[in-house]
Amino acid sequence: MTDYVIRPLDADSWDAFDALMRRHNGVFGGCWCIYFTPDCAERGQSFEGNRALKKRLVETGQNHAALVMIDDEAVAWAEYGTPDELPNIHHGKQYRAEADLLPDYRVTCIFVDKRHRKQGLAKAALAGALDQIAAKGGGVVEGYPHEIGEKRMSNSFVYNGTRTMYEDAGFTFIRAKGLRNTVMRRTVQPT
Repeated sequence: MTDYVIRPLDADSWDAFDALMRRHNGVFGGCWCIYFTPDCAERGQSFEGNRALKKRLVETGQNHAALVMIDDEAVAWAEYGTPDELPNIHHGKQYRAEADLLPDYRVTCIFVDKRHRKQGLAKAALAGALDQIAAKGGGVVEGYPHEIGEKRMSNSFVYNGTRTMYEDAGFTFIRAKGLRNTVMRRTVQPT
């Protein structure tokens, strides 16, 4: 595995995040990883509109991610936040109908630069997010990874990693969500 460091996404690391996003056309069709935010109604306005929204959320401390950095270049991230910061999740109606508790944090999106895939950086990003959550006081953390199964899935469908990756990170399977998504949970102790 390549040498890397984890940095929080904030105003100081914005330029590195911005460069990663631009290399990948804003990721997932120009989303800029705002789909899960309360202001996602603004998404789809334009590439630059989504970028401006993401930047505003980051600068005001309303959006968080662990960035995986190689030298000064961001090569992966894991977005996390409270349910208030990230209320929109796929299969939300089913999720709310079956919910037994509301987590303190959720991990909603993990992305790795195409040039650095299959090097364990998605796991590193998830571990970085959990470390940042621990530094914020810890709590119950949910992730919504995918069940891959026998068929190869496009990376655009594996936007939050796999069930196996979450199990390796200490998460427990709670239930299925939609066709190939899951609800996984772990308690993170404060540091």
